[in-house]
Amino acid sequence: MSLLDIPDVFIGSTDDGHTFVILNRPIRDADRLLTDAGFLPREHHGRRLHLLPPGIAQDVHERAGVAMYGLLAHTHDLVDLSWTTRWSPDQPAGGPDLHFQVRDGTVAVTASTTAARLLLEQHGFVPTADGASYRTRDGLDERQLLSAVTAAEAHAYTHGLSARVHLGIPTPADIPASTRRRSAPATGPRITPSAPRRTR
Repeated sequence: MSLLDIPDVFIGSTDDGHTFVILNRPIRDADRLLTDAGFLPREHHGRRLHLLPPGIAQDVHERAGVAMYGLLAHTHDLVDLSWTTRWSPDQPAGGPDLHFQVRDGTVAVTASTTAARLLLEQHGFVPTADGASYRTRDGLDERQLLSAVTAAEAHAYTHGLSARVHLGIPTPADIPASTRRRSAPATGPRITPSAPRRTR
């Protein structure tokens, strides 16, 4: 299963700066919430997808925030790993303190500060042999990988550290097909419940 298929709602970014929202289950009013925020709906390789084209960082941040706030009224199973929605007027110039690279069921992370390295170790990331980067422990499944990344990224922000997650998706056309099984429609005769009997 892909990381994109795990939560009810997955928000991510392509390398070319598009922000995308994947709905892995039907959510009431989601299409309206997302289109009102400027996202464009489309079917893509068997999944419902909403795209926000590259734009000014503050505008993308605000649009995604409006959409996320609305979606949270219907589900808390929402993961946002998009780098395009991360904007702050206090954001320092330069690269992020943590740079996550997700690819083919693995996660590699580079840390540019001592605080970032300590945070990764606190979350169970292990240094590579050359010490230049970190990786997740061996044997983690996709759900555990997603949990490790989201926990470390959220913790980084609480400490004022910046983080950027690259999902290894160059453009919207490269967003992988859904690996979730779609529910098959019920077959056979439709049974309607009998009317309740009235008693005197």
